[in-house]
Amino acid sequence: MSEKSIAEKQNMSNIVIGIDLGGTRIKAVAIDEPGNILHHHYQPTNDIDDTIWKNAISLAVHEIQGKLQSSNNLIGISAPGLPNAVNSAIAYMPGRLQGLENFDWTGFLKTRTFVLNDAVAALMAEARFGAAKNRKNVVMLTLGTGVGGAILIEGKPYQGAFNKAGHIGHMVIDSEGDIDITGMPGSLEDAIGNCSIEKRTSGKYSSTHQLLEAFRNGNSFAGAVWLTSVKKLAIGLASITNILSPELIILGGGITEAWKDLIEPLEKYMSNYEWRTGGNKTEIMKAQYGDLAGAVGAACFAREAGREASALI
Repeated sequence: MSEKSIAEKQNMSNIVIGIDLGGTRIKAVAIDEPGNILHHHYQPTNDIDDTIWKNAISLAVHEIQGKLQSSNNLIGISAPGLPNAVNSAIAYMPGRLQGLENFDWTGFLKTRTFVLNDAVAALMAEARFGAAKNRKNVVMLTLGTGVGGAILIEGKPYQGAFNKAGHIGHMVIDSEGDIDITGMPGSLEDAIGNCSIEKRTSGKYSSTHQLLEAFRNGNSFAGAVWLTSVKKLAIGLASITNILSPELIILGGGITEAWKDLIEPLEKYMSNYEWRTGGNKTEIMKAQYGDLAGAVGAACFAREAGREASALI
């Protein structure tokens, strides 16, 4: 069945557009109620002038609206930073994507638009259609350049006061460690994020990929560095299980592409550190959504936020 014929069979009010504003690419999708991707659109971000990437988002939205033959579909935008209290804009994102902070997306796109943090969006995709489908209490970490995170409580994304919840990468693992970008010493992000790989290896490796190649080839130094990082990740995850007691922890991001090298030592360390009362063990799974997680999750969030807003009227 063609994309158009699938879309024609859907109730247009249930089709939502999701946008993922990434550092290198803008990804847009239209999804229906069961999570089928009806249309998608990709283009470079070009973070050199905010008018360029804002107009790129507008172009993506208008192209998808044209395919849907509808301009009334809710829009969700996944972006780095902290959203405001009503999830209408990113309120705080210093140093990147100049022009993003407090930008009025609903006014710009002329369609009701909801905005959320990119890690929360990734968890929404997993919670509604991926690894955490039908789960209620879940934590997700994204392991890449940094360490992002998001929390699901009783089936809903938990953003907390100031919409700051879920920044798990900035928990302290080593109180004597270097200060990270938020001012925390020895953070989890510093322990395993790709951003610190040169420091952790005294300049010997410039990426986690290089480190893992050496580890697989039996290099003892690479092995010591990698296993230390995984051990610290296990300590962080065990701490999360004590604080939030999730039924599932999802790991995503580029570092999880080396899943076997990650999960085997991680499970061993977790058996040492996790407090398994009554024999209960928190399940750890790899994220199912990859490239489109942010866009799909943003669409899910917009649909649910829109329904909640309508219920209050």
